[in-house]
Amino acid sequence: MKCSKCSRDAVYHARYEGKYYCRKHFNEMVERKVKGHVKKYRLIEKGERIAVGVSGGKDSVVLLHLLAKLRERFPFELVAVTIDEGIAGYRPPSVEIARKNAKKLGIEHRVYSFREYIGFTLDETVEIMGSFERGERVGACSYCGVWRRWLLNYAAKDVGADKLAVGHNLDDEVQMFLMNIMRGDVARLGRTGPYYEVIHEDLVPRIKPLREVPEKEIVLYAVLNNIEVDFSECPYAVEAFRAEIRDWINEMEERHPGTKYQILRSYDKLFPLIAKTYVKHELNRCRICGQPTTGEICKACAFRLQVERKAREKGINFRVGD
Repeated sequence: MKCSKCSRDAVYHARYEGKYYCRKHFNEMVERKVKGHVKKYRLIEKGERIAVGVSGGKDSVVLLHLLAKLRERFPFELVAVTIDEGIAGYRPPSVEIARKNAKKLGIEHRVYSFREYIGFTLDETVEIMGSFERGERVGACSYCGVWRRWLLNYAAKDVGADKLAVGHNLDDEVQMFLMNIMRGDVARLGRTGPYYEVIHEDLVPRIKPLREVPEKEIVLYAVLNNIEVDFSECPYAVEAFRAEIRDWINEMEERHPGTKYQILRSYDKLFPLIAKTYVKHELNRCRICGQPTTGEICKACAFRLQVERKAREKGINFRVGD
């Protein structure tokens, strides 16, 4: 097939809009979506310092490249931060890929590890807490998600960032929306939508420039532009509820092209109402770490205390910074 905009051979068919794209116009389409989203919601202001969470995976690395490209015409600072959860055989190669991409783009890069700041790697946590299948612990993604959010906020503050950019794409946003609806956690939907809500002075606002770009377009962008990324899947992903939601949504998109965008548009219409109704602006400070929380102890510290207690029961001694 030929590109819908020119006579070149097409490399991509966007079924949700019925158009074909050659390499040149595909790149322009992806870059236009990102630039348009940033501009529409004023996600980045001139002169701001933006921390980019870069895992080494396709989404975060492509985000880093797209923001570096956007920076050429719109002056702002970039710094890449990588969270090393401590997953043997999976995280070390991706950390190296994150480092290489940051170096190639001339962007400062810093790594923050669970081991140093939480006290346990994710692998150690899973070993200490026991079997997920036997109900001895929650899924590894629960620990990881809470600790990653906590450490990303710490890292963004540590590097002096005005905002934290994360690589959540269209698929991620739609999955998150439906997961929280199915769990009855509507309040969470008011904390992060198409634009950021300033909830607390110690919570660095998060922005998601890729939220209108489908996952498969990010993959193709990386391939067409020879961007080195890690395509491997986390070994703990099989424990995630998200995987079931992802498969169902992909099936619906295959049957009804445009489903993902329709769900996203519905969320975007609801977001202002949910944010106004549910977001709590008066937060406490965790009595252990000092980060903002709705309770006395934040979830990150609560999880850490659980693991420490279990480790003591098993005669295992870990100290932060070991």
